[in-house]
Amino acid sequence: MTDSDEIKTAIEDATFDFTMGDSSLAVSKLETLLETAPESFGGWHALCEIHYSEKRYPEALAAAEKAHALQPDDLFINTSLSRIWLELGSKEKAEHFGAQAKIAGWKEELKNPGAAKTQGDLSST
Repeated sequence: MTDSDEIKTAIEDATFDFTMGDSSLAVSKLETLLETAPESFGGWHALCEIHYSEKRYPEALAAAEKAHALQPDDLFINTSLSRIWLELGSKEKAEHFGAQAKIAGWKEELKNPGAAKTQGDLSST
């Protein structure tokens, strides 16, 4: 499910608050949004990333798992889960989600072969 323009605007507003240094306000806005729009992948992912950047890994994991349940093949949420599990000390789970992220990236390259050429081949770096 794709987020509506209204939901995207609310996520951008919360993200702006976070970038301006008010992570508690950003989290509050996202939590309020997610009470009314629990299917918002973007909302859960934004909440995950804010918690991660604040080193609140259990909260980041909870939000990431909600996002992952909505879009399990998403490159970015799998990358986020890999980073979170690495911080939580599970190399096995971190590697699992890292592999899932690579697979998602390859699938995207197959759908958009020209995009990989314009962005450069990151897999060889």
